[in-house]
Amino acid sequence: METIRFPNRLKKHRDIQGYTQKQIAFMLGFKNAARIGQWEKGLALPSIINLLKLSVIYSAFINDFYIDLLQEYKPHIIQKKETLSAETKP
Repeated sequence: METIRFPNRLKKHRDIQGYTQKQIAFMLGFKNAARIGQWEKGLALPSIINLLKLSVIYSAFINDFYIDLLQEYKPHIIQKKETLSAETKP
C-alpha cells in the first residue's frame, strides 16, 4: 500500500526563520517535535488552527506552505466552477 504524502514547504519556511522542530513544537504548545516532523515529511496535515499559527511564526501565507497541492487542485476546481457557472446561466 502506497503512503499518501502531502508535498509542502514547511521545512523550507522553518529553515528560513532559523528554528528547530523542537522550537516550533514549543511555540505551538506541543510536548515534542514528532508532529512537526510528520507535517514536514508530508505524512500528516496540520489543522487550520495550526496552519494559522505557523503563518504567524513563519511570517508567510498559508497557501505558501502547500503551493504544490494548490497548483495541483486549482485547475480541477476552476473547471468545476466553470461547469457550475455554465449550468446556472439562463
